[in-house]
Amino acid sequence: MKKKVAVLFGTRPEAIKMAPIVRALHESPYLEPLVIATAQHRDMLDQVLHVFGIQPDHDLNLMRPNQTLAGLTSRLIASIDDVVRDAGIAAMLVQGDTTSVLAGSLVAFYNRIPVGHVEAGLRTHDMSNPYPEEMNRVVTGRLTRWHFAPTAASAQNLRDERCADETVFMTGNTVIDALFDARRHPHKAARGVPAGRRMMLVTTHRRENFGEPLRRICAAVLELLARDPSLDVLFPVHPNPNVASVVRELLGEHPRVELCPALDYLSFIAAMEASYLILSDSGGVQEEAPALGKPVLVLRDETERPEAVAMGVAELVGTDTARIVEKAWQLLTDPAAYREMAQGASPYGDGHAARRIVEILERELGCREHCADTRQPALLDDPA
Repeated sequence: MKKKVAVLFGTRPEAIKMAPIVRALHESPYLEPLVIATAQHRDMLDQVLHVFGIQPDHDLNLMRPNQTLAGLTSRLIASIDDVVRDAGIAAMLVQGDTTSVLAGSLVAFYNRIPVGHVEAGLRTHDMSNPYPEEMNRVVTGRLTRWHFAPTAASAQNLRDERCADETVFMTGNTVIDALFDARRHPHKAARGVPAGRRMMLVTTHRRENFGEPLRRICAAVLELLARDPSLDVLFPVHPNPNVASVVRELLGEHPRVELCPALDYLSFIAAMEASYLILSDSGGVQEEAPALGKPVLVLRDETERPEAVAMGVAELVGTDTARIVEKAWQLLTDPAAYREMAQGASPYGDGHAARRIVEILERELGCREHCADTRQPALLDDPA
């Protein structure tokens, strides 16, 4: 009989990064997935489930309008516990740094279910930035049996926190697995850009950028549009009213700004492929854009993904209007500077992370004796 591995996710980025693992678990002769969707982000999550053909075994549907972190966390803990308490689960996989991750790890600990943390070891070393994500992943790390680190740097972060070597595995990031799959998807349509024009893709959703930081970002977008008549902006607007109200107020009337609802995953990949330059505070975009050869200016003061910055394919610009305009304008006007950032190189994986994770679980759960030892950095190029 196959052993059950619970796969928990609630947001679109989590589902994207867990989809390759769900598929790999279905292909395993020893393990089977029990998919639990918290639906922390309902509509955006459903798009990804459809693309990857995932049908949750349990859909908790916990999203509420204007939900607080405390209210969401309490509902998550109770609902996840109801599902896993007597389900005979051999392990639980969580991904990243969301509230669902924190709650799921805690419930698994209460029920003595070992936790595997996908995308483990990312750190800014500042509990308030990003908020509350840094706390979520640090606390989850304390509850984790198997740390699936995407890079050598993230694996070293875990060792620096005294995680035992035998619990840390460098696997690559499953976001690259998902990206490669999406680019081959039969329903992905290309996004056209008229001849002689360039498109700048902008996304923002993080709590630390609500309010005045977002206003500064919008001011930078307007300045760049004023400087370059050939520039168009595509801005998929996050549904959070803290984002949508400000963006629509400041950019909604500009004739060269296309404000649209959050794009489905395939459409967003097509938008990244069509863009000349990307401005974003998204962690996933920091990982995906370099693999597509697109320079990304990170609208944050710190990042837990320093590898792309170290490679020169991403740059931290924060939310200062002048700094954003300065760097974006350099890329728009200096072909050499643009080519240097548009390398098409990624430090985040080779598209086989999910297979490695499942093989590790097969070995660790006693399903088979021999499996590649992914604790060794030689599996992937060391971005350092």
